[in-house]
Amino acid sequence: MLGGAELVEVSSDGGVADKARFVRGVERALLDGEAEIGVHSAKDLPAELTEGLLLAAVPPREDARDAWIGVGSSLDEVPEGARVGTASLRRRAQLLAARPDLRVSELHGNVDTRLRKLAEGELDAIVLAVAGLRRLGRAGEIAFPIPAEAMTPAAGQGSLVLQVRDGDEAALAAVEGVVDGQALRDLTAERTVVSLLEATCNSPLGVHAKIDLAAGRMRIDAFVGLPDGSEWLRDSVEGDSTEPTLLGAELAQRLLTTGARDLLNRAETSGSRRA
Repeated sequence: MLGGAELVEVSSDGGVADKARFVRGVERALLDGEAEIGVHSAKDLPAELTEGLLLAAVPPREDARDAWIGVGSSLDEVPEGARVGTASLRRRAQLLAARPDLRVSELHGNVDTRLRKLAEGELDAIVLAVAGLRRLGRAGEIAFPIPAEAMTPAAGQGSLVLQVRDGDEAALAAVEGVVDGQALRDLTAERTVVSLLEATCNSPLGVHAKIDLAAGRMRIDAFVGLPDGSEWLRDSVEGDSTEPTLLGAELAQRLLTTGARDLLNRAETSGSRRA
């Protein structure tokens, strides 16, 4: 998409529970002058950007939904008591909110590692992002995509973010051709909700924005819940698609008014105990 840019490979660092490690190596390469453009999975990028770096472009978005891999053809048809693996508190919370009978366990590792554990019979199913599986050429593993209304995706899921150094006009010009206005507005709305809720990449929070181009309207849906699925909130707003920040702020305020911050605090406490 960038027209033949040289690829500079970097490594992540940090603990398993710290998703921000996925962006540190890239940002370090940018700040050290080893690269002019950084590429991230948008859902891994913290709400507060690193000083000296800019979010320069968002290319067209892939499918934002989560994917079910394993037994069943829909959430309703998954066998009772099925063993499901996921590393995401957001997915855990929504799975158990919909199906309290499921046995959800923590599952870490790259996509190949997780698929191998499923194939070896340790689990009946796993949940991953549709976008990641497609980009890795593993879309054939998907039993069914989970509808966004049943499992609200993570903010930024399916989107890539291009980052440059503040003041690097040449790098900014280089990424102009890959900017997708709709994807950028979706991501802006979703990141606004995350920021105002003071959530992290590990919070059991789903936020999904979608634009109706014909009507010029944007709808944002959100889910906040406890990891055990015992309590949760769902809410949505709809409005002018040219005002993603205002719509995101409106939804965040509605969630805060109905107790989202308390749920997130309790979820973070339970997550610390589990870790």
